[in-house]
Parts: sequence; structure tokens; C-alpha cells
Amino acid sequence: MVLAVSATISGFMAGLLGVGGGIIMVPALYYAFETLSFDPSTIMHLSLGTSLAIIIPTSIMSTKTHMKYNAVDFKLIKSFGIFVAIGILLGTFFASNLDTPRLVLIFSIFAFCVGLFFIFFREKLGENPRDIPFQIKSFIGTCIGFVSVPLGIGGGSISVPFMRLFGYSIQNAIGTSAAIGFLISVTGAVSMAFSGLVFDSVNSPLSIGYVNIPGFLVFVPVTMLMAPIGARLVHRIEKKLLSRIFGCFLIIISIKSFIEYLSLI
Repeated sequence: MVLAVSATISGFMAGLLGVGGGIIMVPALYYAFETLSFDPSTIMHLSLGTSLAIIIPTSIMSTKTHMKYNAVDFKLIKSFGIFVAIGILLGTFFASNLDTPRLVLIFSIFAFCVGLFFIFFREKLGENPRDIPFQIKSFIGTCIGFVSVPLGIGGGSISVPFMRLFGYSIQNAIGTSAAIGFLISVTGAVSMAFSGLVFDSVNSPLSIGYVNIPGFLVFVPVTMLMAPIGARLVHRIEKKLLSRIFGCFLIIISIKSFIEYLSLI
């Protein structure tokens, strides 16, 4: 039940807010793996890798819907996609070498900061698109890729604010972020699976490295169904209230994750 509800929410939010849904999926997967008595030292890593794998089909469905509204800037994606990929590879090495408590703490802090952004700042930025200097695109692209793997997210929580700062409309920022999420999720999931298999020799039940197959199969059908629904609503509703509700939800998740961190140390 927890996984089904989380899949519904994460898929909907993936389309609506341009986030991969990982910030919701990771704690749900963590709870499921913990309940199933998986090896505590690999639970968080499995949650991250599985979340990234789930984001692959979810981001495809979301991007296809946003493309119908001409809300995906492929030119921007091509110009800094290579730096996102570089960041992902660095992030995989970083995540694989961190223990579970520290990963939980990082996730908690990130969720709290993103929650504050959604509550207080997301709708206060203007819409006056400006050219983004190459140096900034390369730096931000690397950062987006780097943090996405240790957090198990599609990068939208960073790429949407980044594009908004440079004057992209909220609709285009969300649509483009969904497409960036596909690049991140494919590279990140493959990297986590490979890292778990080759470098860490993970032997978790029904898993390929740090990607759990049953967790993937439970989430994907629901998230693929809900992502287009959320994406269509982006272009039809007023989002200020919803952004604040989502921000409050993230704050709650961050507090819960921090409590989990305290119980692990």
C-alpha cells in the first residue's frame, strides 16, 4: 500500500513539477527494503539506484506530454548534457563510497532545502529569458548530475530553479527538466547497477547491483500512468498553492528522514 500510494504521488509530481519523483520514491523504497529485512548497509544505496531506474520510463512519459505543448528546450539540454553525464559518474563513485547514515542525512538536508524553495521562492522569479553563459551551464550541469545519484532524483529540484533564475517560464522549466531527468536516470541507474555488481559485489534479493527489480516493477506502471496527468495539469492550473503544499510535504519527509538518520548513528 505504501509503495502504491508513493508511486501515485511521485508519478503525478514528476509530470506536474518537473521533478523525477525520486524525492518521494527514495523514502518509500527505503521503508520497504527495511521492512523486508534487507542488509542495512545497502538499503539506502538500493533505494537510490532503484529510484533512478524508475525515473527512466516516468521521465519519458512526462517529456512526451510536455513536448505537445512545446515546453521542452532541447537546445539547452544538448549544450550541457555532457556535463550532466560527467557529474553523474562522479556522483556514482561518491554515493557508492558513502555509508547509509550519511546518505540519509544528505537526503534529509536536501529535501528540507527544496521544500523551503517550493514554499517561499518558486513563484517569485520573473519570466525574462536570458542566454546562459557556457561556464555556468557546464558548472550547473555537472552539479545537477553529481547530486542526482546520491539523492536518487531526476535533477528537477535543481534544474527547475536554475532555469527559472535565467528567466525561463515555469512551464518550459518543468518540461525541459523532465527531459533532463531522462538523461540523468538512464546514466545514473546503469552506473549504480554496474557499481553494485562489479565494485561492491552486492548480493541483495532480486537485484541487479543497486537496482531492485521488484521495486522497479511495482512503481513503474503507476508512475507512467500518473506522469502525463500531472504534465497536462501544468498547463491548465494555477500552481502557487500546489507548490506550497508540495514544499510542506518535502519538509515533512526531510524531518522523517532526519529522525531515521538519528536512529542509525
